[in-house]
Amino acid sequence: MSILVRLLEQRQNPENPSTSLSQAADWLFAALGGARTLSGVTVSEHSALKFPPFWAAIRVISETIASLPLIVYRRLEPRGKQRARSHPLFRLLHDQPNPEMTAMTFREVLAAQALVWGNAYAEIERDGAGTPIGLWPLLPDRTRPERVQGVKVFFTRLPNGQEILLPPENVLHVPGLGFDGMVGFSVVAMARQAIGLGLAAEEFGSRFFAQGATAKFALEHPKALSDTAFKRIKERFAAEHTGLEQAHRTVILEEGMTLKPYSIPPDDAQFLQTRKFQVTEIARMFRLPPHKIGDMERATFSNVEQQAIDFVVDTIQPWLVRFEMAFRASLFAPDSDFFAEHLVAGLLRGDAAARFATYAQGRQWGLFSINEIRELENMNPIGPEGDVHMVPLNMVAADDLVGGGSMARALPSAGARQIEDRSGMGRHRLVRSFQPLFADAAFKLIARERKEIMKLVKQHLTKRAVPE
Repeated sequence: MSILVRLLEQRQNPENPSTSLSQAADWLFAALGGARTLSGVTVSEHSALKFPPFWAAIRVISETIASLPLIVYRRLEPRGKQRARSHPLFRLLHDQPNPEMTAMTFREVLAAQALVWGNAYAEIERDGAGTPIGLWPLLPDRTRPERVQGVKVFFTRLPNGQEILLPPENVLHVPGLGFDGMVGFSVVAMARQAIGLGLAAEEFGSRFFAQGATAKFALEHPKALSDTAFKRIKERFAAEHTGLEQAHRTVILEEGMTLKPYSIPPDDAQFLQTRKFQVTEIARMFRLPPHKIGDMERATFSNVEQQAIDFVVDTIQPWLVRFEMAFRASLFAPDSDFFAEHLVAGLLRGDAAARFATYAQGRQWGLFSINEIRELENMNPIGPEGDVHMVPLNMVAADDLVGGGSMARALPSAGARQIEDRSGMGRHRLVRSFQPLFADAAFKLIARERKEIMKLVKQHLTKRAVPE
């Protein structure tokens, strides 16, 4: 639907038959994609981005999502996964989805669209075989899903105003929270009043300083003024006391005039408290730790790390799942063993001491190999020997060591022979590992016994009979 049609439909039965651009009616704002709030400020998806806390929230979430590595994996049987670097979607999602954008730019655009409009759209370009070869973002305010004869399709409006239909298999749609399962609610529409209050406070502060950072006042004259005198006094005061460059100038009154303030001072209006509270409101709206958008009031050095983890779990993780499931549904075949997944381990890393303590414990219990730890620390592997997983000797299963336990008896003969072979190798490794320990203990025992024997010999034999 074009803007002109929307204007005509709203204009047929207007609440106010006459309106102007300076005092436009609400139907005009609604037709242009915005709405007037109770604070008197018109808020749309574009104007909301001018509110610094809202812009900061959109930026920190979208940049974090886009900066995470997005990897295509192949599912292994019976468990596990393997990076599928040769898959055609690996390059699209990890490096470059189209010739004009990097993966960081493309995914940041989609995340920002979903955060502001509640929906993110991208057109899927396919080759003759149906394989995706490109991903192109679509504007969410010009794209919408509809059901046509029971089939979900998408309509998008081109820059020239033409509206075209896109089949569902060629559209990547990431919806936010919504009630119909097709379209997510606009975040701006849901929080329009809170954003409008913040914008109103911004405008109030700007206009307050534009008036020289002084409260409004009235000039009272004991007599009635002529039109000429009224105009002269008004223009003189406006020229001499409006703007920051005119602040703190001396006011000269004449003909018995008095100066009376009639506005509420910013302190009494709780101007700063209102602006501060709106930062918290925006953080609450996105489930965002306030320190992520600059509110450090309740953030300390002891809990910033925990709040960073909360940011990943409560703020980022739900959006990552939405994107991953949308990729799975739109880009991969239903029976495919391939899937896309974000790497979030880097965001959950603590300080160096906590990380290396975790690595040491994981290495001790066989959870990590040396190469896996080095990969987590962005270091190159040391070779195949770094892929070996170590396990504590005191935690080896008894059946695996002796080869005659219940596990071996329950398996077929081939399996039993394999366990026996592994048990023999295990015993051999066990003997070799303890040989230096046994030898050292034996040498110490022999030395101690020799010392005791020589002591007894010295006590019971003459010195001449004692060998040197």
